[in-house]
Amino acid sequence: MIRRHSPLLIVFAAACTDETLSPAPEPTNGSYQVAHGWPAFTEGELLGQCSGVGIEADGSVLVFRRAGKDWNGGPIEPDMITEPTVLRFDPDTGELLGSFGAADFAMPHGLTVDSRGHIWLTDVELQQVFELDAAGTILRSFGERGIAGADESHFNMPTDVAVADDGTFYVSDGYGNGRVLKFAASGELLGTWGQLGAEPGQFITPHGIALGPDGNVYVADRGNARVQSFSPDGAFIAQWKSEELGRPWSIAFGPDGSAFVVDGGDQPPRGPDRARILIADESGTVISSFASFGNQDGELIRPHDIAVADDGSVYVVEVGVGKRAQKFVP
Repeated sequence: MIRRHSPLLIVFAAACTDETLSPAPEPTNGSYQVAHGWPAFTEGELLGQCSGVGIEADGSVLVFRRAGKDWNGGPIEPDMITEPTVLRFDPDTGELLGSFGAADFAMPHGLTVDSRGHIWLTDVELQQVFELDAAGTILRSFGERGIAGADESHFNMPTDVAVADDGTFYVSDGYGNGRVLKFAASGELLGTWGQLGAEPGQFITPHGIALGPDGNVYVADRGNARVQSFSPDGAFIAQWKSEELGRPWSIAFGPDGSAFVVDGGDQPPRGPDRARILIADESGTVISSFASFGNQDGELIRPHDIAVADDGSVYVVEVGVGKRAQKFVP
């Protein structure tokens, strides 16, 4: 259950445990195909590592990218990224419609679009969560800039945000703290749950967070290679953990209520690795999968985040060698 949070020692959790999972089976669903040529970027222009993706009400696709600044674990340089970090693409043509976020972020991570059209971003170097309007103006920020912590007013490398229709929002926090924080729409902290560990309700790198069609909170607990579900008040419900599910990095829900889970793999020193998208039912049973490890169109290396449109199109972004945003269509 949610509890009021008292100050704790700050502990940095490893991105993954020592557990190495088995290689991925072949994709089981050939109905999802990559949309070649999406996005329609000028030849020679590079996105950089793409860490977050979301879909606006009109279908436009937002990509949170790191431009020329990479992060593959370890210390992060504190300098701000001078290029625009949020790019808006046409969902059909892939045309670049606009951009913003230049000099606002130091290490982009998660992106969420809420039901009002506001954009929520996390920055693991600035140690903050941001709410922006659709034009890219920062409306509110949470956490103390550049200062990590485990109390009620700090984060330690927050990873993602999930927002309910009533404005209540949840933050997965993160690489340093193994917890979820629940806030009222006003920004008041309502409580937290979780701590570092492998037991039910504990986390090692809660990397992605989403609200399911049942209203429950789903967390991609990357270090523990599982998805955990909770009631809106933080009561543990279940965990999804299996060889078929792999190591979940992110989770989103499709228009029919199916869960789309990113298995980003174990990050071994050399490939191949697992890199695929799984479709699961309400119990976490994998129904089908698509994509595989590689640098060709339709393949993935370290897929980081996922968004599913109302028409069933799936958008996936990578922080691996390809540094891409890709669209898959059913």
